[in-house]
Amino acid sequence: MGEFDLIAKYFERPRGRAVLGIGDDCAIVAPSPGMQLAISTDTLVEGRHFLSTVPPERLGHKALAVNLSDLAACGAAPLAFTLALALPRVDEAFLAGFSRGLFALADAHRIELVGGDTTAGPLNIGITVFGEVPPGQALLRSGARPGDALWVSGTLGDARLALEVFRGQRSLDGDAFDTVRRAMEQPQPRVALGEALRGLATSAADVSDGLLGDLGHILRRSRVGARLAAHDVPRSEILRAQPASVQLECTLAGGDDYELVFTAPAGADDAVRAAGRAAGVAVTRIGLMEAEPGLRVVDAEGGPVVPQWASFDHFKS
Repeated sequence: MGEFDLIAKYFERPRGRAVLGIGDDCAIVAPSPGMQLAISTDTLVEGRHFLSTVPPERLGHKALAVNLSDLAACGAAPLAFTLALALPRVDEAFLAGFSRGLFALADAHRIELVGGDTTAGPLNIGITVFGEVPPGQALLRSGARPGDALWVSGTLGDARLALEVFRGQRSLDGDAFDTVRRAMEQPQPRVALGEALRGLATSAADVSDGLLGDLGHILRRSRVGARLAAHDVPRSEILRAQPASVQLECTLAGGDDYELVFTAPAGADDAVRAAGRAAGVAVTRIGLMEAEPGLRVVDAEGGPVVPQWASFDHFKS
């Protein structure tokens, strides 16, 4: 099977909102009148971002999900995406599962594939997403202010716990392992929550490399500090059954959660919770933004927690 036969069989679909999609040298996408484009790119490399054991359908889902999570962190509504796919060989069973998972998530968010590239090489997946957001309403990392409340969506740490099981460092029974493995391999981007937080959140980021690291981006860009209550960081019952040290590492530095960490004015708690309900996801207040630079992590008694771990770094981890 040649390159263009592969594209036609597994990736070509009827054009929707795109002005011009697959089949020409460029795609043409028009945002809604008066809207601004939001654009993000991620690359997934086998052995670096995903294990060889991941089912192709879940890999297709995750490849798009991690990009949609970036749009969510900016409060942008998805429009379209491109796919650059390097394959060691043409494996039709892999392609069928991969494209099925990819398009199931794409359809759920009404986003269409408008172009890209395929080539031979080590398995690499590159996706660029395009979204739209009203002018001046994009959620940024730079808007947090002293006195703002610090929030996070969903629960953190299950993806890292699954990785530790794969590494042989922890053990779980079958049902529990299936649950945390799904969290690692099939994350749910919080697009609806990002849109619901427009005009409410003062800053936001998605938790991709670990809460400490991704919150650190907000602190640096906003030039503020924060007090983070480690015991308030939401976690699943499966993770709560693990030793306290494992819980801390997984929730604070685990990564691959693809939840949103964000700030909002201190008096906006009811509105933030209403936004979470509207988006169908729990939101939890986990700290306070402060004028003094730096991150102070505390336990249930207010004592300092000194992290022994670092969030994921593509060139250090």
